[in-house]
Amino acid sequence: MRCEHSESWIQIRNTLLQNKMTNVIPSSAAFSVATLFVSSILWTIPNDVLSASSNYGGVTRHYQFDIRLQSITRLCHTKNMLTVNGKFPGPRVIAREGDRLVVKVVNHVPNNITIHCGWSDGPSYITQCPVQSGQSYVYNFSLVGQRGTLFWHAHHSWLRATLYGPLIILPRTNESYPFAKPYKEIPILFGEWWNVDPEAVIAQALHTGGGPNASDAYTINGLPGPLYNCSSNVNNELFFSIANHTMTVVEADAAYVKPFNSKIIVISPGQTTNVALKTKPKFINATFFMLARPFFTAKGTFNSSTLAGILEYEIDTPPSESDLKNHTLLKPTLPSINDTSFVASFSSKFRSLNSAKYPANVPRKVDRSFFFTIGLGSIPCPRNQTCEGPNKRTKFAASMNNISFNLPSVAILEQHFSGKDKGGVYTTDFPVVPPRPFNYTGTPPNNSMVKSGTKVVVIPYNTRVQVVLQDTSILGAESHPLHLHGFNMLVVGQGFGNYDPVEDPGKFNLVDPVERNTIGVPSGGWVAIRFVADNPGVWLMHCHIDLHLSWGLRMAWIVNNGKLSHQKLLPPPSDLPKC
Repeated sequence: MRCEHSESWIQIRNTLLQNKMTNVIPSSAAFSVATLFVSSILWTIPNDVLSASSNYGGVTRHYQFDIRLQSITRLCHTKNMLTVNGKFPGPRVIAREGDRLVVKVVNHVPNNITIHCGWSDGPSYITQCPVQSGQSYVYNFSLVGQRGTLFWHAHHSWLRATLYGPLIILPRTNESYPFAKPYKEIPILFGEWWNVDPEAVIAQALHTGGGPNASDAYTINGLPGPLYNCSSNVNNELFFSIANHTMTVVEADAAYVKPFNSKIIVISPGQTTNVALKTKPKFINATFFMLARPFFTAKGTFNSSTLAGILEYEIDTPPSESDLKNHTLLKPTLPSINDTSFVASFSSKFRSLNSAKYPANVPRKVDRSFFFTIGLGSIPCPRNQTCEGPNKRTKFAASMNNISFNLPSVAILEQHFSGKDKGGVYTTDFPVVPPRPFNYTGTPPNNSMVKSGTKVVVIPYNTRVQVVLQDTSILGAESHPLHLHGFNMLVVGQGFGNYDPVEDPGKFNLVDPVERNTIGVPSGGWVAIRFVADNPGVWLMHCHIDLHLSWGLRMAWIVNNGKLSHQKLLPPPSDLPKC
């Protein structure tokens, strides 16, 4: 990709060189990379964002997402797949903090669709019924208290594999970044590519009860890069590094953090991270590999390949293909695939900015405390069927506090808002602690069976909540990226082994804990989060590994209305899809 100046911003156009994803940049420049977890595009700030926001803030921006089948070729395989506006990855959405986004989704395909973007929700059968074929729905929400990079994506089955794109939230008009203004900004989204339909992959896995087929490639900006022959939303955490360059982390999940330097970035499914990259002061005749590969500690099959992009420094004339071939090739060194100590060290460096303008509003006292175990398990195989789970009589499942969450056939939010009897749609008896304590990270119990149900936790408005999320060794310990809808979580503590309710709270960070919407629960460890339940509604908490989500690793919070009018759940829009 070659960069050309367009006033104070950079206009970027794509160039494909021998199937290589290449950034050609001027020397001695600094730019921020918004690293999103699921494929990537490069963008220029549209004139309407610059002009509309240059005079006033809080404007309304309209987008239309047409869900269509599009023929896409990767790795010498062509397939018709779901896209937004015929693009893969989907279109970027750019706005400023305080703006209102109005996104009309029109479904032209046979599949049911939902979109999860920003504070507007979208988990099917939790906050809405899916948008059915031939129907449309308008997502209408404001960007409040967020600035930086997020991403929108489908939230139904495994459709996130191809339906996703970046959501860029610029600072309010006349407000600056709390770090040096970048010369150029480049969103990068990591993803995965399957040569077959991902819906067929998960359908087969759920039928047999075994693990799914691994993806065929990881992608950067929707492209597999030069290390694959004939040249995935990623379901694994990734290590990412650029040869001979140090990155400065400045933001995570659309919240500023205290800047820190790192040669390697760890990013989990569902997370976003903005990093500043200072380029070299003069031209270097070298090709710098940008590499990413998975962090994985679990058992089972996964894609262990390495993804590559290329960083090039520009000269007065664009380099020819032969010039590129003659450049020195520099590769970064990545940690081993199961390097849990590096991941823990990297995660511990995140701290909220906690300035007068961007304070860390961490609850110092809590009203309700919860302890959730998370991990894998098993459920019985249907009668007269041979399954491929832990044994031929079971299927793989996943659970929180031994409850594998079943999706209902109607939306929980509608049922809750109506005030009608729950009618068997859900129950309010989700366990606040594990049903039976055990050595969570030690030798696992012989019985790996879990219970299934649609159970939620109900809490009053403005409750100060603490949740300890404990990984378990049942069927193998592994890292789980837990995502909470409707709120940001303040990560007050984390560690390896079993959580100690007597000793560990004394080590909590109640001054400047990082604020995230997705947090990686350490493999064989625990993490403690806090949030204030000041957003009435029904909010899903789930693992962002799609397979674990499909296996039931999720639960829901119902936050009741407050007393004041602005503390109450708004009525459903007239075009809300019906089940």
